[in-house]
Order: sequence, then structure tokens, then C-alpha cells
Amino acid sequence: MPLANAASLPIGVNLLLFAAAAAVIWMAGQRLTHILDAVAHRTRLGHVFVGMLLLGTITSLPELANVTTASIIGNPALAVNNLLGSAAINILLLAIADAIVGRRAVTSIVAQPSTMMMATLCMIVLAMIAAAITLDDRLVGPLGIGTLAIAVASLGFLWLAAGHDARSVWAIEGEGEADGKEIPRPKEAGRSLRALWMRVGFFGALLFASGYSLAHIGDAIAEQAGLTSAIVGFAFIGTATSLPELVTVLVALRIGRPEMAFGQVLGTNFINLSLLAVGDALYAGDPILNLLGDFEIVSALLGAILIGIFLVGLLEHRNRTIFRMGVDSAAVIVVFALGVGVLARMPCDSC
Repeated sequence: MPLANAASLPIGVNLLLFAAAAAVIWMAGQRLTHILDAVAHRTRLGHVFVGMLLLGTITSLPELANVTTASIIGNPALAVNNLLGSAAINILLLAIADAIVGRRAVTSIVAQPSTMMMATLCMIVLAMIAAAITLDDRLVGPLGIGTLAIAVASLGFLWLAAGHDARSVWAIEGEGEADGKEIPRPKEAGRSLRALWMRVGFFGALLFASGYSLAHIGDAIAEQAGLTSAIVGFAFIGTATSLPELVTVLVALRIGRPEMAFGQVLGTNFINLSLLAVGDALYAGDPILNLLGDFEIVSALLGAILIGIFLVGLLEHRNRTIFRMGVDSAAVIVVFALGVGVLARMPCDSC
């Protein structure tokens, strides 16, 4: 049965299909981290660059598939809240990974200035989204001015952050990835570069296909459970499409690549937020920003606040822990839980 008819299936079957798609995303994300670690090793690219541009772009494929399908089927709230949910959840995943790995506060072992630059610029983009929702957007061709500006800022800031380390006068002596400890050789390093890129393409395709499935199944589950598209997009699909980020962050931290972990999460956020323009172009109606309201404003600001908490930790650069995680990670978890509690009680203007 086509995924477009998922609403005709029992909700139990849809939940199983949803779990299966999420499992594929988990597996593909885990393999991609090891493969791209080997690409960085073979090509001498920095792990910040690989995490931000390569891994960040690839792990955005489920969101691309979700935004594309949700906008075409006329559910822009599901598309936008998936992107905003992923932006906040991705930051939460750094905190969760910090607790699971549990050696030092993750912000105490990140030394590259580009990480702080990425965090600052990502906060600006989220603030732009919150501001743009309060204004009346106007179409310029197929796109609204607001979504076009957000896409240009997201991709421009990604480019700016990618080259920041080469331009920066900041330096932290005696520190680096894995706190200066010897880092093991990548597991996939024995493969040829051509074989590595072929595997990147294969697992990237799996991520896209799984994201496509999640869009249709999630929309059906929302309808069957009587939930709003906003909360389903933010919490339900946002969590599922963030599974690649969780597994890649966990793997990156375990193999001693904290810069890759932060670069991947923040790079993914830049790519994801630029996809607002894709949803606007594909949605047959008014500019999607005009359909949004307080729920999405709070969602965007929640993501910015979570990034700000980690930015303070990066600037402090101290190994202060509680419950096997950095104090900043614990604060992120608490604030995220409070934010979701607020969102769950808010009306949704776009639903």
C-alpha cells in the first residue's frame, strides 16, 4: 500500500512502520559516522569541516524528505515544526550524549573557535525565524521574502563558520580533540577513497528514503491520534529525524571527535533551517511564515536558548560536571523539558 494511504492502516501498524523507519535511520547514521571519519583521515580534512558540511548535510536528508512531502501534501505546519523541533532536539542530543559518554564535560574538550562561531550564528538564524513569523511575508516568485532571507543567512553563515578556523587569531595551546589523547585509527580507513564515497551515497540514500516514509506515516499518526501537526512535527517526527544526529554524536564522542560532534549538530541545524525555503516553494498557498504563530515562535526561541547555554559552556571551557555530564548539559535537558511542557499547552495557530 502506498505510504500516501498510511492513514487507512491501523494506528498500530503505522507505529510499527514508524519504528522501522527510525531504526533504519539509526543504523545508517552510525555507519556514516565511521565512514566520514575515515574520509577525514584519508583526505586530511578537519573533523569540524567534515562534521559541519558533510555529516551535517547528509543527516539533514530525513528533514529534506519530510519537508518536501509534508509541503506537497498541504501540511506546512508539520514541515516547519519538524525543522524547528529538530533544531532544539539536536542540541538536546549533545547533552544526552555527554551524559552517556560521561568522561568530562563535552564543552571542556572542544577547542576550535569555529564551534563557538557556529553556535552564535545559529542563534541568530533562530532569532530571525521568530522575528519573521511576527511580520507579514510577501511572495517573490515561489518564495516568501522571509524564508528566502532565512535560507540565505543559514547557508551564508555555514560558509562563514566553515572557514573561521583558518582566519581566526584565537588559539588554545595544548588542547584539541579528545583532550590531546591519542585517537584510534578510523575503522573504515582501510577502504579506498572511492569505496568510502560510494558507501556515503548508499547510506545517505537510506536516510532520505526513511525520512520520506516518516513524513507520510507521521502525518497519518497525527490524524489517527487526534494530535496537532505542530506537536507531532516538533516532538514526534522531530525526534525520529534527529536519530542520525544522536547516533553520530555518540559515535563521534566515543572515538574522540568532539569537534566533529558539535560541527555535525550545528551544521545540520543550518541546513535544516535553510529548508524552510524548500517548504515555501513547494507549498501551494500563502507564504508559510504567514501560517505560523506563537507555537513556532516559542519553538525557535527554545532552540536559540539551548544553543546559548552550550555557548556559555564553550566560553567557560571548564570541566564542571553533575550526574556524569557537564553542568551546561544538565541545564539544557532541564530547559528543554520545561520548553516542551510549555509548547504542549499552547494553541497552534497553524493547525
